[in-house]
Amino acid sequence: MKVVILCGGKGTRLREETEYRPKPMVPIGGRPILWHIMKTYATHGFKDFILCLGYKGNIIKEYFRNYQWMSTDVTLRLGEEPCLHFHDKHDEESWTVTLAETGEETMTGGRIERIRRHLGDDEEFFLTYGDGVSSVDISAELAFHRCHKSLLTLTAVHPPGRFGELTLGEENSVKTFNEKPQIEAGWINGGYFIASTKIFDYLQNADNVMFEQEPMRQIAAAGGIKAFKHSGFWYPMDTYQENLFLNRLWNEGKAPWKVW
Repeated sequence: MKVVILCGGKGTRLREETEYRPKPMVPIGGRPILWHIMKTYATHGFKDFILCLGYKGNIIKEYFRNYQWMSTDVTLRLGEEPCLHFHDKHDEESWTVTLAETGEETMTGGRIERIRRHLGDDEEFFLTYGDGVSSVDISAELAFHRCHKSLLTLTAVHPPGRFGELTLGEENSVKTFNEKPQIEAGWINGGYFIASTKIFDYLQNADNVMFEQEPMRQIAAAGGIKAFKHSGFWYPMDTYQENLFLNRLWNEGKAPWKVW
């Protein structure tokens, strides 16, 4: 079963980083956030990836083309009979990565439509964004999706707070402070979808269509969307401050999304 990751957006709210690279390549703990997302799926046994490239997609291509070089010790012999030997193994050796050019200006609906041919005969696939990490149980969500036989399952999550949460006592003293907690009330779409290939019926000539707008509204109106509730960790990386927050969690050994 393949994992489709949307990697083509321009990430304008994170321009401090995305002026030089696509947002999925912005690092957390020295590795691109894209790598963290892929590790989450791989931990559950899903290692066949399709990356929908767009803005600065060549940087993502270069990253995976050079992955072996950057991950292991290498011995090479120069001359008329060149030889190359990689000394070490790494956990990502079983990954298959399809790098699909889906257009720099294409909307999410069009990006999904354009990778249809890479799914082969698969009748379902994972779909997510290249800019958010979560501790969601991918295997449990897949079981939920298959049980309900929905066209589309989304991960419903509690939104993260944008500001520190305070508990005030007498005379306005601060009793507790929780930096950017996840809000317990309410649910939002956290991505981490599972989709039937029947959703392509809603994605005809969709280059200028946001998947999250009319296509999803139509699927919902037809009763085709189910929500898998995830009350654990979920966090997007839309701003520089959010990038700093995720890096601090990782560097302190407190990254809840690290399930590998």
